[in-house]
Amino acid sequence: MAVKETGVSYYGLSYVEHAERDFKEMIDHHCTAVILALSEFDVDFWLPNIKVVAKRAKDMGLNVYLDTWGVGKWFGGEPTSLFLTQNPGNRQVSAFTDEPLPAACFNTPAFRNYYFEMCQKLAEVEADGFFWDEPHYALPKAYASITGGAGDDWTCRCPHCQKMFEAQYGYPMPRQLTMEVKRFRQDQALDILETATKKIRAIRPSSKMTCCVHATLGTYYVTENRGYDNWDKVGKSSACDVFSTTILSYSLPRSFFRSVTQRTIDTAKKYGKGNQRWLMGYYQEPEKLDEVSEVAKLYSEMGVESLFAWTYRGGYGTVLAAPHALELWDAIGRAYGEVLER
Repeated sequence: MAVKETGVSYYGLSYVEHAERDFKEMIDHHCTAVILALSEFDVDFWLPNIKVVAKRAKDMGLNVYLDTWGVGKWFGGEPTSLFLTQNPGNRQVSAFTDEPLPAACFNTPAFRNYYFEMCQKLAEVEADGFFWDEPHYALPKAYASITGGAGDDWTCRCPHCQKMFEAQYGYPMPRQLTMEVKRFRQDQALDILETATKKIRAIRPSSKMTCCVHATLGTYYVTENRGYDNWDKVGKSSACDVFSTTILSYSLPRSFFRSVTQRTIDTAKKYGKGNQRWLMGYYQEPEKLDEVSEVAKLYSEMGVESLFAWTYRGGYGTVLAAPHALELWDAIGRAYGEVLER
């Protein structure tokens, strides 16, 4: 079964004449789509040119998706957050220590209003849809607990979340991650995406939403409790037209690639959604670049419909560049050419 869509993420939003050359290079590398990675600064400062760049990509035949990249540090990505610098009182809070963390609490009215206004601005851009990029609650700890996962501490237990929880469940929010707390976190994590989707579609009804969640095992023994671990809940959400799971390291066994991919496809199929998988196109590369084609063919044979790589040119020129970034980019292009539906 051939892949229907191939694409890459892209940071170069400043000038359309530069982006046009890059888009031509993407097409030469058998890309049919591009994800524009938009930081808070980009949307605040470069919005007029984002509109022009997106339209040019569309005119050249690429599907265009808008990624609210690193916004509030709720989404994945390296950019700093303007919201956090201007709203220090709207941070996620550790349940165990009450420590404010460098991530916005997306349940606070201040952040929700900020994010919804951003989405409504971006809905004016001529694009095919939005890419929800690894949304997650912050992880207070950097080490793993003995039972698996990222430790026992969790977020968010800020005053606003506590008030919401007590209003819904009738008792104070505990410090332990009970089943009710997990349910509350999952519900709220999807509520902001579903509300954003409604606001976007009120302006651009045809927008396709791709929700990309962390590709963890998501089981009782190993879970990161990021709020989007219940793939069924995400898959059936109105904020998800395409169910996507994140990049895997080339050093992981291929059995893990197959397991994550099968679960991704099964979840998407169960709820009548499209599916998407990713190739690592930055920082790390396989020992032999031919392995990129092997992974792409594995995805294609399993029924992956949309295949993307992060990022353009292997991250060339950035601190996260692959060791042989341009060679990796060419390997991704070859892989796309081998699996793309003609």
